[in-house]
Amino acid sequence: MLSYTGGLVLFAALLHASWNAMLHGNRDRFLSMTWMSIAIAAVSTGVVAFVPWPPDAAWPCIIASGLVHIVYNVSLVRAYRRGDLAQAYPIARGSSPLLVALGAALFAHEAIGPLHALGIAMISGGIISLALGGGSVSRSGALAALTVGATIAVYTVIDGIGVRSMSGHALAYTAWMFMFYWLMPVLFVAMRGIDALLTPIRAAPVSIVSSLAGGLVSIAAYGIVIWAMQSGAMGTVSALRETSVVFAVLIGRVFLREAVSKKRWLACVVVAGGAICLGL
Repeated sequence: MLSYTGGLVLFAALLHASWNAMLHGNRDRFLSMTWMSIAIAAVSTGVVAFVPWPPDAAWPCIIASGLVHIVYNVSLVRAYRRGDLAQAYPIARGSSPLLVALGAALFAHEAIGPLHALGIAMISGGIISLALGGGSVSRSGALAALTVGATIAVYTVIDGIGVRSMSGHALAYTAWMFMFYWLMPVLFVAMRGIDALLTPIRAAPVSIVSSLAGGLVSIAAYGIVIWAMQSGAMGTVSALRETSVVFAVLIGRVFLREAVSKKRWLACVVVAGGAICLGL
């Protein structure tokens, strides 16, 4: 049976899939990501007033992770512009647990047992097969997805190391790291101007509200992951988190009436089996 921590990480995966579903209809991904970042940064600004000041040892990780998250956001926005990303993006989610496990072994000296290693491999393989199950993926699409996956792995390992220097104050680490999300509206305004940021408030209020809501759900989802990495192996936590891709398939089938092939259902079963291995 999954532990309490594992159950929370699976809940975080569901939250992650949910905010992706909420943002599915927003065509301007850069604008949506910017307003989502504004919501995350605004909440973090309020939280930092009530949490402890991070120790000196945590600041390099906070700064590095905050900047890598911005690179991730920009990379994701650019990747969404490729027509085949909807198929290739699971490659990013599937590749990151393997990269996280490798990074944790190299930089945090984490050891993973055979059963958990099998679980990580099953989850990664199952998620990647979800992408390949719909047909061939272009080289450019796969490269874009792998780039996103690499940034996910980098900030996950950084956060796993950083939060362990916070003496149990995972909320403080999360809030200070997410303060860097204020850089997203700065980048947006520099590229498109202030009117492009503010005009949609009146012209497309529904998309702005969905983006803000997505930001709130996102900060909760990743906050749980950072909390879990205080004591859990980074590769294991990352693999459980990436089951969000399977939740996205289920949400698409139940609420959006999207067709799911037998191969994709089989891939979901493989991912579920991997999650069970991580819970044993």
